[in-house]
Amino acid sequence: MSALPASARPAPDQELVAIAKYTCGNKVGDTRAYTHARYCLIDALGCALEALGSPDCTKLLGPIVPDTVVPHGAKVPGTSYALDPIKAAFDISCLIRWLDFSDTWWAGGHPSDNLGGILAVADHLSRRQLAAGKAPLKMRDVMTAMIKAYEIQGVLAESNHFDRPATALDSTILVKIASTAVVTQLLGGTVEDVTNALSNAFVDGHPLNIYRMMPNSGPRKSWAAADATARATWLATLTMRGEMGYPTALTAKTWGFYDVLYPKGSLEVRTPYKCRVISDIQFKISVPAQRHSQTAAECAMRLHPLLKNKIDQIDRVVIETHSHAIRMISVEGPLPNFAARDHCLQYVVAVALIDGDITTESYEDAHAAAPRIDALRKKMVVRENKHFTDDYEARHGNGNAVQVFFRDGTKTPRIEIEFSVGDPRRRREGVPLLEKKIHGNLARRYAKKQLDAVYALMTDQKKLEATPVNEFMDLLAL
Repeated sequence: MSALPASARPAPDQELVAIAKYTCGNKVGDTRAYTHARYCLIDALGCALEALGSPDCTKLLGPIVPDTVVPHGAKVPGTSYALDPIKAAFDISCLIRWLDFSDTWWAGGHPSDNLGGILAVADHLSRRQLAAGKAPLKMRDVMTAMIKAYEIQGVLAESNHFDRPATALDSTILVKIASTAVVTQLLGGTVEDVTNALSNAFVDGHPLNIYRMMPNSGPRKSWAAADATARATWLATLTMRGEMGYPTALTAKTWGFYDVLYPKGSLEVRTPYKCRVISDIQFKISVPAQRHSQTAAECAMRLHPLLKNKIDQIDRVVIETHSHAIRMISVEGPLPNFAARDHCLQYVVAVALIDGDITTESYEDAHAAAPRIDALRKKMVVRENKHFTDDYEARHGNGNAVQVFFRDGTKTPRIEIEFSVGDPRRRREGVPLLEKKIHGNLARRYAKKQLDAVYALMTDQKKLEATPVNEFMDLLAL
């Protein structure tokens, strides 16, 4: 049998087909997965409403051309905007991700970043279908897409660390991949369509991780995921207009993704795509801060009552953490902006020790100007705890310990926490606090009547799943 001529189009890469087949499958989630999809949905939307209080975020929202009117436009929660689905995808994900308070995955990334594309396309499709006399999508369809997007992003993140120094790409590459797959399927795509769209997503340029790293930390890290899901929505739309795919986008010699950008040479998948990620998602409940600092913040807040009147007497603060936290968020020296502060372990611990709490306002210039914060940061010693490092991979732990030593020789107890209150191991404790967080965020934007209606729907699993997407989005709009 003769070899194929060089010009013949080969079969598509198996990694792309595997994702596409999973995405187009009908049964992807059990009852627990849909319950957690609701938690993730309402927590993400609560984070979005809180972000509306940030002018640096809201300046990025709205139509690219002012006063543009879009037929059957997708709504942006908490606003009066009705936008084309690509810009709506950007705006929704930008709001969700802005304050770094949305859900996260132990291996990195924020799967809720995908929600912008899912909600925008589902809302736009529902309005178009209603105008054509057809039934709209239901919120269960949104949750199904969420389960798939979370699974794709999370499973790929476990063994494919694009943001490590060897590759140094931003982790939002996986948002683009997951969103491209599920949005294409929402638009009616087949396995072949999703495969083609995914190939274009991998062929795309991918952002560098530089804007998360000092001394270049900046607000792009808060809209990078929005850019990824908007781009994914665009690629999905092109595919459904008939744009071709590139079958060996990953494996082509010299020109493919692996040879050009991924020295590891292949995408690894530890487990089959099912519904594990959304069921085991980690919520940020206690503080808006980078995920590796969550338990450190809890430790520091527990210590606050013991030293609230003794801050000036502190000799040193010892923080024990895992190697990933040291590499990513242990930062000394000046922190020039919000983006640098919420990704600094020492800053998070200092504020928690001094104030007993951390809010989004804790990272603003006015609060950061308090001289006691930087004075305390200079007294901090960060050490690796090998047990925490080992447990990070073995049990998906996120351990931190904090102890304060005073100049007179006395010291506080050493407080150690391995799993944050948002970890699946602490669900019973965490869910009531999560619902309290959501209710508080709704109260930031809605008057009582609208607040009560939204909260009642959000906390009713069966009713929410049956709600048309357009009606849900109308309820959230102003």
